[in-house]
Amino acid sequence: MAASHATEGSRSSRAALLTVTCLGQFMVLLDNTIVGAALPDMQHRLHTQLTGLQWIVDAYVLLVAMLLLSGGIFADRFGRKRVYLTGVAVFTAASVLCSLAPSVGWLVAGRVLQGIGAAAVSPASLALLAAAHPVPQERMKAIGLWAGFSGLGLAAGPVAGGVLTEAFGWPAIFLVNLPIGMVLLLFGLRHLGESRNPSAPAIDIPGTALSVLGVGALTYGLIEGGARGWTSPVILGSFAASVLLLGAFVAVEARHSAPMLPLRLFRERLFTVSNTAMVVVGFALMGSSFFFSQFFVYVQGSSILRAGLQALPLSLAMVIVSPFAGRFAARHGFRIVVTTGLALAGTGLVALGTVHADTGYESVWWRLGLVGTGFALTLSPLTGAAIQAVSPQEGGLASGISSTTRQIGAVLGVALLGAIVRSRQSGGASFEAGLNSAFLAAGAITLAAAVFTGLWLARSKTAEGPEGPQRSTDPDAVAISNEVSTSSR
Repeated sequence: MAASHATEGSRSSRAALLTVTCLGQFMVLLDNTIVGAALPDMQHRLHTQLTGLQWIVDAYVLLVAMLLLSGGIFADRFGRKRVYLTGVAVFTAASVLCSLAPSVGWLVAGRVLQGIGAAAVSPASLALLAAAHPVPQERMKAIGLWAGFSGLGLAAGPVAGGVLTEAFGWPAIFLVNLPIGMVLLLFGLRHLGESRNPSAPAIDIPGTALSVLGVGALTYGLIEGGARGWTSPVILGSFAASVLLLGAFVAVEARHSAPMLPLRLFRERLFTVSNTAMVVVGFALMGSSFFFSQFFVYVQGSSILRAGLQALPLSLAMVIVSPFAGRFAARHGFRIVVTTGLALAGTGLVALGTVHADTGYESVWWRLGLVGTGFALTLSPLTGAAIQAVSPQEGGLASGISSTTRQIGAVLGVALLGAIVRSRQSGGASFEAGLNSAFLAAGAITLAAAVFTGLWLARSKTAEGPEGPQRSTDPDAVAISNEVSTSSR
């Protein structure tokens, strides 16, 4: 009888933990897509230009990208519950700050804090789940639910953003995080158990700082170059500083005993090509998504709510297709599935580059769906390939790096595609023409990545075999990967 009560208590505790961690992941992922729907309203109410909108998005993505690996190490060293709840508290407080922001500067500051909180919540939530489910089969089920909430967060973002912005204005998209965050803190303090990894590596503070500053300087140059002039001293200085800082980062990582990014991993062809392709996926997916709501509102005259609904085919396609991507890779091989996915996504983006103000939605939705389907086919296999290329002990690190490279690509996509739109407008072209150029550029880069990936891995047995790159993937490692790709588990 006592054993029965203990088992029931254990199950109840695990159910509470699963609820808290999944809801936290949902909140973080919702914020990735909910902002896009509100960008036109932000531009109107905050009296900002395209540059301001780029910073609103990239300030968040940049911090998540650069701190994600360190967030997992923090959780292992200082306590997963402590880091998770601290991340939730920071994210919630930052969301309130964002909602009250009187200017773009304050909003960007709030987004930076949100990024710091999110970089703690995601890896810590997954580490808590893995520690609480030592049995592989149970762990896989828990991770599947965690990943499913990730997909729901991504899919709900455009619609939720459109509804909230249309009804209450853009601050509402951030205030929605307040009740979620309060529930997470109250339940988390009561139901989460603490766990640590005593053998976790030391935190690579120099590497983390140099990576943030280096990519930040590059992002600044790309975003501000159109407004300040590409040959202005400030922009040239930011590019030069980026080169120096990233060079210093490589030098530090090569000599560090426990680097956040072990450069030796890139000696493996499969690891290098999978992460290179992942940068392109982040670049094209996030860079193009940044403009979807603006296209429907400013070019086609839709309301903000309608624009959120019109952008839904992309995220729905990703949610529907992602669960099958890993199986396709296992059956047909990594190279075939990834190159097909990149080719489909690139074709969809090129097709979007030909859409105009008078194009009917019946000719638009399938292009968005094609982009979502293509990228859904690439995300999970790319992460699985990165994990397959390293030793089992480094699977978690490899999946974290895969997620980081996707986020870095997202930062650069918003910055560079925005620069293309701004440059076209500076030359006298319309906003519509600028968007067409941006979509075409994203599509061309994605198609080039499909060719590059296919040719580079044409002789790779690992990428060709029917087992695919997933055959010996550790569930914990896969789950730490980017949020969409894990839904294939």
